[in-house]
Amino acid sequence: MTAFRSVRTAALAVLFSAAVLTAAPAAAQEGPPMPKPGPEHEVLKMDVGTWDAVVEVTPAPGAPAMKSKGVEVNTIGCGGLCIITDFKGEAMGVPFHGHGVMAWDPAKKKYVGSWTDSMSAGLAVSESTYDPAAKKWTGWMEGADMTGKITKTRSVVEWRGASTRVFTMYSPGPDGKEMEGMKITYTKRK
Repeated sequence: MTAFRSVRTAALAVLFSAAVLTAAPAAAQEGPPMPKPGPEHEVLKMDVGTWDAVVEVTPAPGAPAMKSKGVEVNTIGCGGLCIITDFKGEAMGVPFHGHGVMAWDPAKKKYVGSWTDSMSAGLAVSESTYDPAAKKWTGWMEGADMTGKITKTRSVVEWRGASTRVFTMYSPGPDGKEMEGMKITYTKRK
């Protein structure tokens, strides 16, 4: 009787395994379709590569800009669904390292992103749109500044040819009025 139960149990285990293996592909096909890169993702590919950066930070209205240099490396990730940014340079005489991810959000019909760096206390989030006729990104970013205070900034990225782009960030000045806080001119390496 024990040998019969063992054979029966083994046979049931084989049948159950076969049923699971046969049903798994069918179940996977019934779920929602997996996202695939589309025309919105082609825009992200424009940033792929290694870029030399000249950074100009304006600490206060009327003050001269503090200049530094950096290198940004952008790669496509997640099967073509996002761009991953890694920036290294110097800011205010100390090493600076930043990391970001941007993706197309089909529900919002906008590009959404996140950013963190060695001079911020947390993670910033962003939303932006791209105008292909003007070759310009416009958007905003909200996150903690160096002191931990949550700040919302406006940004514009203009393409000036295939190998030059200029990022300008506008932030609230001491009087609360918007001022140009940072400008980064990027030149793509060959």
